[in-house]
Amino acid sequence: MTDQRPTDAPTSDRRGRTSRRGVLGGTAAALTAVAGSGCLGGALRSSPDTLRVGTYKSFVDAPSTSAGAWVKKEFERRHDATLEWVVNENEFTSFVQRRKEGVDLGADAYVGVTPEDLVRANGALDDPLFGSFDTGSVRNAENIAEEYHFDPERRVLPTGASYVCLVYDERKVSAPPTLDALTGESYRDSLLLANPRNTTTGLLFLLWTVKQKGRDSYLDYWKKLMDNDVRVLGSWSDAYAAYSNGEAPMVVSYSTDQVYAANNDADMRRHQIGFPNDQGYAYVDGVGKFATTDRDGLVRTFAEFLLDPEVQRKTAVKNVGIPTVENASLPEEFRQYAHVPDEPVQFSYDVLAEHVDEWRDAWARQVASR
Repeated sequence: MTDQRPTDAPTSDRRGRTSRRGVLGGTAAALTAVAGSGCLGGALRSSPDTLRVGTYKSFVDAPSTSAGAWVKKEFERRHDATLEWVVNENEFTSFVQRRKEGVDLGADAYVGVTPEDLVRANGALDDPLFGSFDTGSVRNAENIAEEYHFDPERRVLPTGASYVCLVYDERKVSAPPTLDALTGESYRDSLLLANPRNTTTGLLFLLWTVKQKGRDSYLDYWKKLMDNDVRVLGSWSDAYAAYSNGEAPMVVSYSTDQVYAANNDADMRRHQIGFPNDQGYAYVDGVGKFATTDRDGLVRTFAEFLLDPEVQRKTAVKNVGIPTVENASLPEEFRQYAHVPDEPVQFSYDVLAEHVDEWRDAWARQVASR
């Protein structure tokens, strides 16, 4: 789930998930067939049992830890099929554009679809990008926690989750008790943020402020925030790198950040989790089956694989997230590091479909006018 993402790479930075995920040794081999030139159209199916799955770059190649190489290896070990990752510079957007142009998508499915991605695709296209899953035929889909379902038509099955929050260095700053506190003098020039226009963490933080401050007042709040020298950077990776380099003591990131820190023996003082107003915005992403695929059965098998409890546990650690199925949890050594706010915040699909572009564009106009 990290930035995703979807995006941070996702919306992008989707997930997270949204990213915090890192370089694994097998990444190059996983990408060669389809991502070497950044062009999806030339990908050729090497056999009838080859499954091509689109995703965002950080799922297979990120600056901390990635799930993609392990997913490919384990799926191929369990099933008589080849998995090829399809990664493009414009990530999810490239598939929307190709569907709009009526050309071959070059993939059968996509991993890392966020609610905002789905809204964007459905708003831009006359023909659907995704086909609905028959969830009754997807093993373990019945165990997906209801709060993680974001698609009313079940075109996307949630496979990863986290919450957008504040990550801070407790040696330099205390946790802001409220969002309003971020506009005060004690937090001047303290917060780093990825751009809400093209990243998942940035957009979800923006949506959180709309939810908290109201649709008529969130821009007033952002004026105060920007006047307090909040820094908006181009991507989640840029923001997190700046935070890691000590350029500011706080960054908008994910509530599972300590999973990454614990897995890498990092100084936990620099990975404290802040939930202003006891809130965090829910980040969920999932797998969608492209409507144009002729590999329905293989896509279903892949979805079942991603929802398998053991796979959920493994990918949650590698993807720095939380399992979405109720019969899986993080390994015991990491459970204490996956934080959940007392009051999760999120908008429904229908509200996002009606308003997300309006809110994001209004924010962009205000910031551009400064």
